[in-house]
Amino acid sequence: MAEVSLRHIRKVYPNTERGRRGGLFGRRRSEQGRASTQGRASTLKVTDEGVLAVPDFNLEIADREFVVLVGPSGCGKSTTLRMVAGLEEISGGELHIDGRLMNDVAPKDRDIAMVFQSYALYPHMTVRENLSFPLKLRKMPQEQIDTKVSEAAKTLGITEYLDRKPKALSGGQRQRVAIGRAIVREPKVLLMDEPLSNLDAKLRNQMRAEIIKLRQRIDSTFIYVTHDQTEAMTLGDRIVIMRDGEVQQVGTPQEVFDHPANIFVAGFIGVPQMNFFDAELVRTGAAYEVRVGGVVVAPSAEKQARLAAHDVPTQPITLGIRPEHVSLATGGARTLQGTVDVSEMMGSSVHLHLRSLGQDVIVIVQTMDVDGSHRGGYAIGETVEFTFGGDVIHLFATDATGGNLEF
Repeated sequence: MAEVSLRHIRKVYPNTERGRRGGLFGRRRSEQGRASTQGRASTLKVTDEGVLAVPDFNLEIADREFVVLVGPSGCGKSTTLRMVAGLEEISGGELHIDGRLMNDVAPKDRDIAMVFQSYALYPHMTVRENLSFPLKLRKMPQEQIDTKVSEAAKTLGITEYLDRKPKALSGGQRQRVAIGRAIVREPKVLLMDEPLSNLDAKLRNQMRAEIIKLRQRIDSTFIYVTHDQTEAMTLGDRIVIMRDGEVQQVGTPQEVFDHPANIFVAGFIGVPQMNFFDAELVRTGAAYEVRVGGVVVAPSAEKQARLAAHDVPTQPITLGIRPEHVSLATGGARTLQGTVDVSEMMGSSVHLHLRSLGQDVIVIVQTMDVDGSHRGGYAIGETVEFTFGGDVIHLFATDATGGNLEF
């Protein structure tokens, strides 16, 4: 069993500026530095304790579950992973692996393995030597080492490279070796810190497939960190979306796509990004309607019920619609107009960037109709009409939380 429990985990880095200077002058300089730091990067929260990278992280991970921590750069996901690995000290809270408190346990005694973004292979060793190195440290018999190395190499398709050194391998092959060195130990928990970010697009697609296959073959719990939401959606059983060190939403890929908890999650998950409009939610008795750009849209019955259950009043809102849920139309009472700014040919579809209601709106248009005929192109400056249904809209509060009003 390899259950992982993170309870109220915190990470605070010392405020070195304050430590170097004492007294009133030092405090003033610290406050000035704090203000300028916050102006440059909102992800850093500077308190009297220090720089608060992860304020309060809570997550329960089941045995053999594949959990992905995803978010923009600087959101605290790698810091959280490094605390699980023991490479960063935990400032507060409790980390349990298999029911055992791990806060003060050395990394080598946690029965975990980590795959780094930079591969971290020994350049003077062959692939075989790189794979066997962690087993030799455990003083495992040579015959057993050879068996495990051969099995790992076969699983990852790198048997023919065993006698080569890392410099003679491609990026994808090196990453396979790095993964092999981790799984050969048969760890309870396998940690991966953006392992595919150094690869080109084609190799990333191939390695994602390899990791999915690998997950079925080894008996480990996976914690995977990435800023690429495509990786998160394709790999994870559950996704943990982070921002400024805080968890925004935890759920399956489908859950966070269909029911984002707030505007940040809605905008982060999905390619292209969700369209957002300034709108008004109007309640009349038990019924709701959304007014945007002179058009009135009635939310679906399910959405109406959830809004009523939370007693949501009439208010200004941010209306969200994914590009794939917007349709081009010709006339009608529920259509909006836009002018084509950019037309991106994507093969089976065209991404139209429209200027509408004073903002950029993206519409995904299929290049082939259901009858097999091809649609014509769209000229820059052309005026088109578009619409969307009440079952695909998302309603968010306009306050600082940007929360989903259906939750």
